[in-house]
Amino acid sequence: MPIFEARRAVSAKIVLVAACALVDADGRVLIAQRPQGKAMAGLWEFPGGKVEDGERPERSLIRELKEELGIAVSEACLAPLTFASHSYPDFHLLMPLYVCRRWEGTVTALEGQRLAWVKPNRLRDYEMPPADVPLIAHLMALL
Repeated sequence: MPIFEARRAVSAKIVLVAACALVDADGRVLIAQRPQGKAMAGLWEFPGGKVEDGERPERSLIRELKEELGIAVSEACLAPLTFASHSYPDFHLLMPLYVCRRWEGTVTALEGQRLAWVKPNRLRDYEMPPADVPLIAHLMALL
């Protein structure tokens, strides 16, 4: 690797995003389709979002799940499963994935996104961002 590329890789901006695999009583996982106008529009992903400065990933998920899906999640119900580490052209993504089987409220698409409850062995049927794809195997092993 040329020295310039090595330096650029070291100085890449690191973005921390927390994601959650909500699992219903039938063992299905919730995924959401990224809306038009956003990066990677049309791809499916696990709900969650960017962790704000000074915020812990668990608190970020609690906030994001309320904003995006209208559900209340307790931190005690978020179980860390694995994480993704993926380099995109402009940044490096670190994304812990939590599993949650209990929440209050009805899952509702509050931001106009499409939602789908999917059996773990069917997750690969949905096109996902590159960072999300390796997480599927961990969910399949768990569920």
